[in-house]
Amino acid sequence: MLQDTLKVENGSQATGWLASLDFRFARRGNKTVLVDRHHVGPLLVQSPFYPEGDRVSHIYVIHPPGGYVGGDRIVMNIKVSTNACGLVTTPGATKVYRCGQRPPVTQNLQMYIETNGILEWLPQETIYFNDARINSSIHVDLCSQGEFLGWDISCFGRPASGETLQLCNIRQKFEIWRNARPLWLERTRFTDDCRVLNSRWGLQGYTVSGILVFTKRDDSLVQKIRDNVSTPSDALFSVSALSEVIVCRYLGHHAEEAKNLLQIAWNIVRSCALGRNPVQPRIWNT
Repeated sequence: MLQDTLKVENGSQATGWLASLDFRFARRGNKTVLVDRHHVGPLLVQSPFYPEGDRVSHIYVIHPPGGYVGGDRIVMNIKVSTNACGLVTTPGATKVYRCGQRPPVTQNLQMYIETNGILEWLPQETIYFNDARINSSIHVDLCSQGEFLGWDISCFGRPASGETLQLCNIRQKFEIWRNARPLWLERTRFTDDCRVLNSRWGLQGYTVSGILVFTKRDDSLVQKIRDNVSTPSDALFSVSALSEVIVCRYLGHHAEEAKNLLQIAWNIVRSCALGRNPVQPRIWNT
């Protein structure tokens, strides 16, 4: 494992992990296989699983420490070659712990999908502890006919443990481009005053935010998701159709509820747009 020595504000030294992971999905005959796998530090993948046959390779990204602390740097590069199909998830929630006087966490995820390739990015939720500080970026590049279906679920604080976000500096960027042209760009920032979390124009006091994005416009698909997703409790759920992207959003107080509702949308997209039965990764049931 590789550690970086970093300067903190008071001039003392602090260390943070550098964790990087690169891998590629490639088509070999009728099978999607995992190739070009490299990692540095505490970030790796298990051998691929094939719960739905050889066409789709399921990969679990493992981060043994289970969470990030100030100064950690996480870099991941995923490539999907022509005609390959990959699904990537994680075995559990990612935790971003308090940073204190340490530098913020940086996380940079790059995904590149070639012609007729399909990537499903379905990690478990990220939990932000009080005083979490992180710069997080997800960047997806698509070639012609390549498709991306992915979600991101954020939990702000730990209400069940009585912890709310009083201090934080969370910067999130999620971008999808096709042939160097932007399809969907989203940036959010949550700072110490936490106004975005509590204002009516922000998260309205909800502590869990979820988003699912699919890179194909289909109005019938939008309507089918709306017809099949109903929100229990006081949660909010919406489906929007942009010029070339479908976006589903959840606001509520429960990560499990967010996953359940987004999974309904994922099931519909999978069966109606991708022509696949909705086969859950086995790790979700453990």
